[in-house]
Amino acid sequence: METLQSLLQQPFVWGLLLGLLVAGFLWKSGFTARRALAKEIKRLEAEQRDLTSHLNTQLKINASGNQTLQAELDELRKQNETLRVNSAALQQKPGRAEQRQLQISEAAVRLMREQAPGFAPAWEKALRQAEADLDAADSGLKKLVRRVIPGFGGSATSTSPLLITDEKSEG
Repeated sequence: METLQSLLQQPFVWGLLLGLLVAGFLWKSGFTARRALAKEIKRLEAEQRDLTSHLNTQLKINASGNQTLQAELDELRKQNETLRVNSAALQQKPGRAEQRQLQISEAAVRLMREQAPGFAPAWEKALRQAEADLDAADSGLKKLVRRVIPGFGGSATSTSPLLITDEKSEG
């Protein structure tokens, strides 16, 4: 015991004990920090695996959706091309030009009945207007109506409200 007391009275021993105490606290805090960092690394690795899995799933979904859309787009392009070719073929059928000219002439005659004073200039004007009306009617709803009811989808001016009121006032 005496030797222990004599050792404790030495300043070197006190410095050594104090240094060992500080080293012990530093070792414990380092050990605790390493354990906390190891847990954090495991958590981040698990989160990274989850995010990678989610990203892979999302990319697969997007790829399949894009592939489906691309296939649908290709199919619609094929259908569009087929319809365009069929439409062009139907326009080239024998008698189609004559039927078109007949419709133009019929619309022009209707307009001439309304604008009779000067026949030749009025006839040319009516013929040009009927051609423009038929060209406009070759697309959209007018074309459908004309195909379903051939005599109904003629000139737009023959059924205008002003002409109907003029006919009522004359008759």
